Amino acid sequence: MNLLTPRYLIPFSLLILTILSAAIPALRWGLLPLTPLLAIAWWDFFQERHSLRKNYPLIARIRWIMEDLRPFAQAYIVESDMEGRPFSHQARALVYARAKGDNDAHPMGTELDVYSDEYEWLSHSVVPNDHAPKEWRTEIGEDDCKRPYSSALLNISAMSFGSLSARAIEALNQGALLGGFAHNTGEGSISRYHQIHGGDLIWEIGSGYFGCRAKDGRFDASQFAETAASEQVKMIEIKLSQGAKPGHGGVLPGRKVTEEIAEARGIPVGEDCLSPAAHSKFSTPIEMLEWIADLRELSGGKPVGIKLCVGQPHEVFAIAKAMLKTDITPDFITVDGAEGGTGAAPLELSNSVGMPLREGLIFVRNALIGTGLKHRVKVAASGKIHSGAQMAKAFALGADWCNAARPFMFSLGCVQSMQCHTGNCPTGVATQEKWRQEGLVVDQKGPRVARFQSQTLQSLREIVVAMGLNSPWEIEPRDMRERVNGARSNAIDSIYTFVPENAFLDGVESHLLKTHWDLASAESFRRMR
Repeated sequence: MNLLTPRYLIPFSLLILTILSAAIPALRWGLLPLTPLLAIAWWDFFQERHSLRKNYPLIARIRWIMEDLRPFAQAYIVESDMEGRPFSHQARALVYARAKGDNDAHPMGTELDVYSDEYEWLSHSVVPNDHAPKEWRTEIGEDDCKRPYSSALLNISAMSFGSLSARAIEALNQGALLGGFAHNTGEGSISRYHQIHGGDLIWEIGSGYFGCRAKDGRFDASQFAETAASEQVKMIEIKLSQGAKPGHGGVLPGRKVTEEIAEARGIPVGEDCLSPAAHSKFSTPIEMLEWIADLRELSGGKPVGIKLCVGQPHEVFAIAKAMLKTDITPDFITVDGAEGGTGAAPLELSNSVGMPLREGLIFVRNALIGTGLKHRVKVAASGKIHSGAQMAKAFALGADWCNAARPFMFSLGCVQSMQCHTGNCPTGVATQEKWRQEGLVVDQKGPRVARFQSQTLQSLREIVVAMGLNSPWEIEPRDMRERVNGARSNAIDSIYTFVPENAFLDGVESHLLKTHWDLASAESFRRMR
């Protein structure tokens, strides 16, 4: 036994000092605080669960403190303006400035390396078009839709009550009302906090069918019709998958099912609640479209769409083939990128499953353009969109409007502390603890939400004007360029495949897309071999 090793030296040194403080009155008050430290050191010395604590009593706990402080030290001390994940300091600062109405100008020019593959750009015109409209909206819902919705070009993406706090939900909806845009409920359905201010809602329905759920967990048509009849509900979105955790179901533990959450989701208080990985209402593309038609009718003719993170490309084409066969189309498709956010997800799914927004958006665009169905189906883009430039790039790839989630959280005051999954959010945005929510004052944050959305749309207009265009829908893939290497760049349509109108109907073949098209069937989501 070597008494000079930290395992023995630390607790015995503290013991000696504590004895001295008790024996020598002059030292008593100075060394008395060592008593609780001695107790911790001896606890570490005798416990057998943690090796570090056993070999380095007391001081091993410094590691835990540093682990807790590490994200904050990185964010505020280590990272440069261009670093930080999932959003850089520069991206967050832009959202904060716009939400507060502060100066969002950037000095000295770009900090990007314009000769590296991190740089891409939109092509401007020598004759900017300052006569472009001040604002655009897009109408969602075609011939089969009796109550189409005139949508803003930037809406709040799906975030459920339960993942976000009551005050965060309330502030987001107040912002949506003030700014005239839509607030997606997330699959947790419509809570009382969504209804306080009356802002437009997109009601998201996941595999748990919350808000329209029978006792056995299956879809309840009568409950759906009752909720969908609300004037506040403008559209219905069926969630097939989510970018941050595609194909992942889950169990909401009973201890988290409070009275408020149970009320919103239509489930018993205090009981575990299952959200299956797949929907029980349909199993084939045709069945899914038939259900969409039913939901449209049950809702009184409101737009009904789907949200998915693209995975198997042939599945997108299977849905397109089913549209052709049934003549039923969703009113919109929301494409969620793998870079999208979530309150909590398995790391493997977030890091390794799902197609990024750019490729996914192009696949959906190709499926609709190539089958001649694009004029009947609007497309939304969702995945780390926080600026007008990112919106413009999404429009170049085929989007009709954009959704954002985490940037709207930033507008509420989120500091990207990465505590969403713990319930310890320091700003009251992603927590159910009442005292943490007290720092989020709804009447202060709601206007910030509206201001961020408005100024982001203004930045989109500035880009459209600079490009000499009349609307963002005129931005084409050839107007966006990407670096191939330090010496060369190409237009996006030279890098990715963009099929022409009716390409799949006319038999135009692409060596890549033809394979996926041939694997697709309207009768099944499985590959046809």
